[in-house]
Amino acid sequence: MQNRIKALSEQSKDTHKLNKRFLLRLQKKPPKKLDYIMQELHEEEFKNTDCMQCANCCKTTSPIFTNKDIVRIAKFFRMKLQDFIAMYLKIDKDQDYVLKSSPCVFLDEDNSCNIYNVRPKACREYPHTNRKKFEKITHLTIHNIKICPAAYSIVEKLKAKL
Repeated sequence: MQNRIKALSEQSKDTHKLNKRFLLRLQKKPPKKLDYIMQELHEEEFKNTDCMQCANCCKTTSPIFTNKDIVRIAKFFRMKLQDFIAMYLKIDKDQDYVLKSSPCVFLDEDNSCNIYNVRPKACREYPHTNRKKFEKITHLTIHNIKICPAAYSIVEKLKAKL
């Protein structure tokens, strides 16, 4: 898997301009049934992708923590909200709560998540390739294909299909 992640770094650099152009074009004029196509590609990809073998998202980025996420996770740890925030989170340039550091402090050595059952919504939905109105999150996908081998593969298959 490490070889795949290293290869992804090079591949995403090589295809960045092309992928960005493609995804922005989708944003402006999405094809009919785009969400259906994305759902199909997502399901197909994740039949063969084991995130536990990779966890690159957890190692390199921080999810956004919503207020509901913070309440749920603080309760899981039996912590006061402010104590949880002070210990683990910071506010980023977009005024969102994110982790203070990466890799994720909740990522275990075997790539499992110590808070899996209460993990943030952003983690549950990652890499967001099966979300409705996919064309509205192409900016996010441009970023995710640099990190997630599955997202990269899905976008490549989408380009071939369209």
